[in-house]
Amino acid sequence: MPNPSHLVVDREKIVGYLLNERHRYGAGKARFFLQFGFRAEQWEKLAEGLRQHGQCCAVAAVERTAFGFRYEVEGPLPGPDGRAPCVRSVWQLDHGQFAPRLITA
Repeated sequence: MPNPSHLVVDREKIVGYLLNERHRYGAGKARFFLQFGFRAEQWEKLAEGLRQHGQCCAVAAVERTAFGFRYEVEGPLPGPDGRAPCVRSVWQLDHGQFAPRLITA
């Protein structure tokens, strides 16, 4: 993945989606991440973990979209509770941008 040291993870993607048990589509993901000790109050831990995941784990798939290239990364994500579940994170490098941004996990 290009420029992995500059991966972008927005607060709202973490708090409003991945750790939001009331989100229409993210509730299941929130339950998953919460069971490994991630919490919305400390959203930076999941954001940093996902950045490291994107930097260190293998790119499993690359897809060209109308917006740019999308990268699927698979591997362990160390959790606050000491466990490291295998997750897939999805990053997109939009046309004209320098750094991939987190789409989902």
